Amino acid sequence: MAKREKAKKLFDNIASDYDRLNHILSLNIDKGWRRKAVREIVDTDKPLKVLDMACGTGDFTIEISQKVAEGSEVTGVDLSEEMMKIGREKIAKAAVEATMEYGECEELKYPDNSFDRISVGFGVRNFEHLQKGLEEMFRVLKPGGKLVILELSVPSNPVIRWCYKLYFLKILPAIGGYISGDRSAYEYLPASVLHFPAPDKFQAMLKECGYSEIRHKSLTFGICRMYIGKKQQVC
Repeated sequence: MAKREKAKKLFDNIASDYDRLNHILSLNIDKGWRRKAVREIVDTDKPLKVLDMACGTGDFTIEISQKVAEGSEVTGVDLSEEMMKIGREKIAKAAVEATMEYGECEELKYPDNSFDRISVGFGVRNFEHLQKGLEEMFRVLKPGGKLVILELSVPSNPVIRWCYKLYFLKILPAIGGYISGDRSAYEYLPASVLHFPAPDKFQAMLKECGYSEIRHKSLTFGICRMYIGKKQQVC
């Protein structure tokens, strides 16, 4: 089964438990990571057109929508209709202006230079072809626009890394599997983090795709990392 189809099936299956487990297993630290990323995304008082890739159940989409200026457009895109079904309910409850649409990261339906900001919260590691997905996001980003990615990572400190792997590879699948009934999903998630490119390699990929002014921030001892890149303004 292709990675794209595997991810779609996995997230459809765990959608109903995803939010509860996500906050329990991350000890709610993920909320602080998103707040930092939202500040990078919403760095102007002007209306923005924002694309939230791999939007899932919409936590990132909603937080961005709550902070952008009036007149902004926020669109979430995901493969999993079950995740977005929950996300749309949360958007309605939060009373924010945002929409969610089915879409594939490697074949976005939007024209070139469509968005001021593109965000990806904990989903870029699920792209079937990472380089192609990064290139496609670059295509639809406006000149002068910004890409902000949050992604889980393996800490560089050996002691923290040992504890992290113990939790991530042993404890998390056991708890996630017990609550959701799908242990394989919570074995796939940590495996996808371990196989994601190291920070220097990922930043090199962003540069190769055309992004400039690339920055990287390590959050919570390197458990999470934020990557920021821009599409150079045409003179």
